[in-house]
Amino acid sequence: MRSLLAPLVVILALAALCCCEEDPQEPSDSPGADSIKIKKEVANTFVKRQKRSSLYEWYSEYYKSPMEQMHERCENYPPCDYLSDQIGFYMAYNRFFGR
Repeated sequence: MRSLLAPLVVILALAALCCCEEDPQEPSDSPGADSIKIKKEVANTFVKRQKRSSLYEWYSEYYKSPMEQMHERCENYPPCDYLSDQIGFYMAYNRFFGR
């Protein structure tokens, strides 16, 4: 096993040196803005906006449930957040904010 390990390490080190070596034909400056541009059609197919499949998904994205609002209120108040880790969210919320 050890006899295979040493040549493998040497081969990997040489491969890393070959891959990391700079190409003398390429300039070391960053590529120009013209080389980065892509066609509008290609960009639109790559970054495609997901459509809402139902009214519920659209609604739930914009409006949070009362329980989610309670969790955020407790998380934003450090004593409540700390106590919720100790005794649970519901009891900590009732302790600081009541029902």
